[in-house]
Amino acid sequence: MALKRFPIRLPALEPLELPASSKTMYPPPYDKVVQGRLKRRLGPALGLTDFGVNLTTLMQGAASSMRHHHSNNDEFVYIVDGEATLVTDAGEQILSTGMCAGFPKGSKDGHHLVNKSARPVIYLEAGTNLIPDFITYTDTKLYLYEDKKGHSGFTKTPQKQVAKAGAKKKKKR
Repeated sequence: MALKRFPIRLPALEPLELPASSKTMYPPPYDKVVQGRLKRRLGPALGLTDFGVNLTTLMQGAASSMRHHHSNNDEFVYIVDGEATLVTDAGEQILSTGMCAGFPKGSKDGHHLVNKSARPVIYLEAGTNLIPDFITYTDTKLYLYEDKKGHSGFTKTPQKQVAKAGAKKKKKR
């Protein structure tokens, strides 16, 4: 016997009815790491602004991101279905359905999920949306900065050097 579905209206929604996006802000050739990643942005659909939340699917071979850590934002992942390999500085471990992991802001432990299994992985990811933030991609010489004035972009300059350059610019005015 099938369950009778009632119409859903905000503040509730059916996540799988939201469009899935494969877009990435990574420049080539880094964008290849996330090919096969599909995100459904739940936070904006629900009007949330203080933290982001996505329902993400990783197809076989896809990664959640490049391995990274944030200066100012916490991150959390919960595996809804499947098996993902969590890669951190300490090595690899399998996260399966019902398992979760958290990454505190300021931790220098680079992390990401990779789908090394034969079927898709679905996971919930949530994180704070605090600015400024500085993201270090630990396996590359690439960094992403986001400042309070709405400026953001990739750089090959580490955070301390970016902060010093910003301080010098302010003094010249």
